[in-house]
Parts: sequence; structure tokens; C-alpha cells
Amino acid sequence: MRLLWLVVGFAFVALIAVVRVGFLGMSDRAVAATSLEDALLPPRGEIVDRRGVPLARAFPAYALWFNPEALGDSGSALVKPPEQVAAELKAIFPDLDEAKVARRLANGQQGYLRRRVLPEEANRVQEIGELGLEMPQETDRHYPQGPMGAHVLGYVGADGKGRVGMEAVLDERLADPSRRGTPAMLSIDMRVQGALEDELRRGMKLVDALGGAGIVLDVDTGEVLALASLPEFDPNKIDERGASLMFNRVTNQVYELGSTFKPLSIAAAIDAGVVRDLGAQWDARPVRAGRFSIKDSHFLGNSLNVPSTLIHSSNTVTARIADKLGPEKMRAYMIDMGFNERPHIELPAKGFPIWPGDNWPRLRNMTVAYGHGIAVTPLHLASAYAAMVNGGIWRPATMHKIAPEDAPKGRRVFKESTSSRMRQLLRAITKYGTGRNADAVGYRVGGKTGSAEKPGAGGYRRSTLVSTFAAAFPMDRPRYVVIAMLDEPKGTVASSFQRTAAWNAAPIVGKLIPRIGPMLGVRPDEHRDVDISDIRPLIPEANR
Repeated sequence: MRLLWLVVGFAFVALIAVVRVGFLGMSDRAVAATSLEDALLPPRGEIVDRRGVPLARAFPAYALWFNPEALGDSGSALVKPPEQVAAELKAIFPDLDEAKVARRLANGQQGYLRRRVLPEEANRVQEIGELGLEMPQETDRHYPQGPMGAHVLGYVGADGKGRVGMEAVLDERLADPSRRGTPAMLSIDMRVQGALEDELRRGMKLVDALGGAGIVLDVDTGEVLALASLPEFDPNKIDERGASLMFNRVTNQVYELGSTFKPLSIAAAIDAGVVRDLGAQWDARPVRAGRFSIKDSHFLGNSLNVPSTLIHSSNTVTARIADKLGPEKMRAYMIDMGFNERPHIELPAKGFPIWPGDNWPRLRNMTVAYGHGIAVTPLHLASAYAAMVNGGIWRPATMHKIAPEDAPKGRRVFKESTSSRMRQLLRAITKYGTGRNADAVGYRVGGKTGSAEKPGAGGYRRSTLVSTFAAAFPMDRPRYVVIAMLDEPKGTVASSFQRTAAWNAAPIVGKLIPRIGPMLGVRPDEHRDVDISDIRPLIPEANR
């Protein structure tokens, strides 16, 4: 029995030892696996576009650091003369400021001489033979597309934190070790983004504009397919000039967008029942409001119907329609379209509109109707146009890719019948009115021009305009809204010496849509169009 109990005791101790060894073995494997997984993960998550194209990546890289204390107390930080070392560095990095580097080396000024050094460049620096030129390995954030989409992406600062764009919005998610292995997918399509920036940049140069802004928006989901603010910065190289260009004209700058508001005001009047007969004639002569007089840029006749009002962009008739609608109803529609608050989007830089307040006098109501006395961002306008053509539903814009079934419910602004009517009117503007230069064959484009004088000290500056074209396509089944805006375009040979949107912003849209349509699944079809047969007899230009 004593021997039996001794055997049992040894067996029990052995069992405990085996269990303990097994536990430690599993724990060690878990730690090893976790450590290996962390080692293989990038230090910051990747950002991709809606098709998986990489937009932002992190990877190990070298930097060039000058350490004046590398040789100890020898009294000199370098073996060779500073000028010679600077010249040898210049041979490796042609864009290096040789004189500035030589001064820094001579003064013993510690710090970075260069970031983002390639391995082969690092080897050549080592061959110089200066211990004071150190090559620390760091994590580099690289943007493979360069400046393209810079205002969407933003950049990562020296402290490793995201700045400005979606890098800032997604900062915690990109830094979370448990999520770094899965890329963050945006709504942007870089093919569309590249086309938008290209056409917008070309349009700016042709008319010597100070800047430009553009957006392509899905009317049913609110997804932003492209967003451009020019001039842009390069997130791979944040310098003084780049820092000055980070202001986002699409989401953060507010403008009086002029006549692009007229279709929205007409839609409100149709929706409210103020306009029932599109053929009814409205007084087109100058209209008095207190001591002020509202008039058109040129004489359009004594009277106009609604289609002709939009085709010829009449301020006077639009003002009279808004006057009949009344300030309370007009203000309610504008609030439903989000014009009284910052634009809805994830990007951190969002401008607050210049909103007329709670009580609109008669004059203010009339001027807001044609886009004066209220200032909003181009993104505000894009979301409003989406609601006007998609059946009447306003939805917030988003930079995240979402499935069609996951689109936000939104809120109803216009009746479906109103939206249907506005699709006809917008198409008529592009076929017969000021938007003809945007009419891309086969794509059934509809839209409206807007040319507003910029405010300044003592009133509006007649010599400076903001030119905008707001469009949607294809108008028989709208899928995308496109906005193109130019800041202070000049009259040049390319624009027939005109500064208005019909001659500068509209052509940008007319060239852009045929480029992006096939990318987005919209093929040209010259045999399809929105049916405007019931309003064509009301348009003299259509019957000539």
C-alpha cells in the first residue's frame, strides 16, 4: 500500500508538471504569434479608394540626420570641410539647397537634413565617410498618387498624428493595432478624381483663375466619388507653400453661388403650388423692393414664362416668383436643403454658411432666390442638386464607401413630381440656354450656370466673379451631380473674352462627363433623353 501511494503521488506530481508545461507552451506560442503578427503589421493602417487602389501607406524608411556630437569632444563635427560635404550631398540629392546645408554643418546645427531617403541613397551617404551624417530608420507615410486627392486624404504630421483630411478623421482607426491589417476604404474613385482635377486644372489655366473647386456626388447614396480643391498640396512633401494650400474650397469656403440657386427656388415654388402653369407669363421688367431695383444683365423682354426664365437666367422673374412664394416658405425649403448649417461630411474642415437669419425681409427673400445674400459651400450646392433630381430626397454627403441598400434614408424636400419637372427644366437649360457648352453628346446633361460678383469693401466688385456650373447626368435617370467652380476667372481668348460660367465653368463639365461616364457605368446613348415634349412648345429657342 505504501508503494502504491508513492506511485500515485509521483503520478499526481507528474500530471501537474505536464499540465503546467502545456500551459506555458500554449502561452509562449500565443505571445510569439502575437508578437509576430504585430511585427508584420504596418505601423499605420492603409487607406484605399472604393476599388482598392492604395492612397496612403506606411513603410520603414531612412532619414538623413546631422549629429554634431558624433565625434565627441574633438572640436569638429566633420572630418571634411562643410562645403565639401554639402557638395557631396548635393550630388546625391539634386534638389538639396547646398549653401543652406553647408551653413548648418558649419554651425553645428543638429537636426534633419532630409526625410524619406531611399536605401540606395542611404548607401551613398554612408560612402561619404562622415560619422556625423546619421541614417536613422523611421516609419514613412507615403501617398502613391502624389498630390491627387490631397484635400481628401490630408497628411500625417511629424508626431504621427493625422492632419486635415481623412487621415485626421480616421486617426484612431488607422493607429489601432487590431484594425491596421484591414485597409480603410473611401468612397473616392481615383480614376474620377484624376479626371476631375485634370479638367479643372486645364479650365483654370485657360482663363487664368485664382483657384477652382469641383465635386462628383452619387445622387442616391451621397457618396463623394471625387472632390478637388485647386491649387493642391503634396502630402508627401509638406513645406511652407503646401501649408498655404490646405484650405479646402469645396467644404470650407463659402461663396455666393449666384444663378445656380434659381432652379432650387423655382423647384420650391412648383412644389408649394405657387407655379402651376409653366406657360404663364411673368413680368420681366425691373422690380422695385424698397429703394432697391432688381434687374437683369440685359433686356430679356417684358415678360417670360418659367422655362425661359431659367434658360435666360432672369433675376427679375425669379425674384417675383420668390416674392409670391413668400420668405417663410422659401426659408423653410432652404433649411430642408441644409443651407443654414455646416455641410454634412466627415472631413474636419467645414465652413459655416452666411445665413440671412430668422426673419427675411422682402428684399432678402428675392435676392436669395437668385443666389445673392446667402453664401454656402460647393458641397452644400451639390447635396441640394442631388435632392432636386433624385426624386426629392436630401441625404448627407459621405467619404465612406457604402452599399446602395445602406444609403441613409434622408429627408424629403421636394415631391417626386417636382423633381421630375426639374429634370426637364435643367435639361432644357443645357440644350437651349446658358448651359449649352456643358451638353456632352449622349450623356443627357442638365444643369445651370451661376456667375456671382464677389463682395468686397463698399459692396460687390464687378471685376471679380465666382463662376459655377451645377449639373447632373443622365437626366432621364440621374445618377451623379457634378459641380465645377472657378474663382475670379479672366476673360481670355479661350473663353471668347467672357468671364461668366457659360464660357468657363460649363465647358469643364462638358469635357469631364464623357471622361468619367464610362468609368461609372454610364454609356453615351444618342437615342435616349428625358422627355421634354410638353415644355418644348414653351421655349422659343426650341422651335426655331
